[in-house]
Amino acid sequence: AGPGQAAMYAGLQELGVANGEDLKETLTNCTEPLKAIEQFQTENGVLLPSLQSALPFLDLHGTPRLEFHQSVFDELREKLLERVSAIALEGKVEERYKKLEDLLEKSFSLVKMPSIQPVVMCVMKHLPKVPEKKLKLVMADKDLYKACAVEVKRQIWQDNQALFGDEVSPLLKQYILEKENILFSNDISVLHNFFSPSPKTRRQGEVVQKLTQMIGKNVKLYDMVLQFLRTLFLRTRNVHYCTLRAELLMSLHDLEISEICTVDPCHKFTWCLDACIREKFVDNKRARELQGFLDGVKKGQEQVLGDLSMILCDPFAINTLALSTIRHLQDLVGQDTLPRESPDLLLLLRMLSLGQGAWDMIDSQVFKEPKMEAELITKFLPMLMSFVVDDHTFNVDQKLPSEEKGPIPYPSTIPEAFTKFLQENRIACEIGLYYILHITKQRNKNAFLRLLPALVETFSDLAFSDIFLHLLTGNLTLLGDEFALEEFCTSLFDGFFLTACSRKENVHRHVLRLLLHLHHKVAPAKLESLQKTLEPTKQSGEAVKELYNQLTEKLELRKPSPAEVTETPSMELPLPTVPTPASR
Repeated sequence: AGPGQAAMYAGLQELGVANGEDLKETLTNCTEPLKAIEQFQTENGVLLPSLQSALPFLDLHGTPRLEFHQSVFDELREKLLERVSAIALEGKVEERYKKLEDLLEKSFSLVKMPSIQPVVMCVMKHLPKVPEKKLKLVMADKDLYKACAVEVKRQIWQDNQALFGDEVSPLLKQYILEKENILFSNDISVLHNFFSPSPKTRRQGEVVQKLTQMIGKNVKLYDMVLQFLRTLFLRTRNVHYCTLRAELLMSLHDLEISEICTVDPCHKFTWCLDACIREKFVDNKRARELQGFLDGVKKGQEQVLGDLSMILCDPFAINTLALSTIRHLQDLVGQDTLPRESPDLLLLLRMLSLGQGAWDMIDSQVFKEPKMEAELITKFLPMLMSFVVDDHTFNVDQKLPSEEKGPIPYPSTIPEAFTKFLQENRIACEIGLYYILHITKQRNKNAFLRLLPALVETFSDLAFSDIFLHLLTGNLTLLGDEFALEEFCTSLFDGFFLTACSRKENVHRHVLRLLLHLHHKVAPAKLESLQKTLEPTKQSGEAVKELYNQLTEKLELRKPSPAEVTETPSMELPLPTVPTPASR
């Protein structure tokens, strides 16, 4: 018998049941082998008197004894598995677990026997507390560990953080990769972007579902996952870990796992915010609720602010708060009200501020709300409102009959203070960027070109972050026709994108994504120079090279073949120069 055979009989001897080794020994030391085999069969066969006469009948039909025993065995195993599951549900709690523990004690020595293993695993799965000694044996054996149910693994994990970390780590990597793939996706659209999927849809994602299943109702494992997410967020500053923190809690909420939801102090806040994210707007009723949670943080419980700030740092939360802020500012213009007079707006800023301060708070372990700079409310937001007013004024002017003095030009300068705010104040920068996304979505080319220069230098380079560039490239598709104008392209590419392309690989990728989508609209001379400028260097990553090759292929396909050019000589005649409206 080879090692495979040995595994088949693993543990039988301990139970006093003869196995293949015993038969081998019997046959080696006997004088009449056939008699010895017969005796072995009688001693170890199915001990039913009525069966003895039936077996020769099977022999006549040429059915091997192995086949018969195998089918009896399979049938019995199924019955036993059903019985174990039934025991786990019947009678008093102590009694049923006592029965299962006795059964585990008797059967555990056969755990490595493939045919019996499912039964042993089933018994362990139904035991809320598998004896420590058995768990250690399972943990020490790779194959057994792999084979046991998640219910058993949870019991192992809760006392082995490193092992649990090894299981969770690849899932977290996969999650971040999935998010980045969406941000860099070649499909650029204003309708379907990073923030399009609803929270409920996102929670159905593979990673969230797997983690939810791994945690079950185990608070200790849930806490461990949160600890991993906090640590990784601190180490990498990657905000997608904050999204996962909220998604995981809400996934457990969907399953009504009260054991965990009731002990997570962020549960109700996250639930309320989740509803706002679904609507992409914070309405007055929910604003009151959210404010109640923030105001309700008691002395001595400030640490919960660390968790709340992480929930608010989730890009989906920031997106909702920022969009709501822009909407509020527009409403205030219509109401002739200043930002400082709007409690709803002040609450949005308070939550933005808490979310944006998450990393610093968790890093410093100083749990108090960040102080809001008065100038943000008294200077910066009124300035944004003045831009909204400029647009209204310009639009009205366009409609008025023009006097001798000619049409009034669109304001082209930006207040120096606006640029300074974007460079020095994180919240101002976030709101400023969302305002720029807003005007781009409205196809407001004038306002876009006016404010674009302020994006070259922003607080911690936020204007070159993947989320902003992902949204901006999507919104720019609405201004597609403007790309035919050299002036527009120069402002956008030379004045903004190319200032960071060489030092930031991600910007290089986003520009190539945009050109892959809009190359047919770009002024030909500009496209040619962009193609040269954007050529990857030796240091460029694979993603940039791949995108560049795709773009080159597309441009090659657009070039007319030499044959076509010679057939249409009329095009080669010098054309009279007609002044275009733009150059007048």
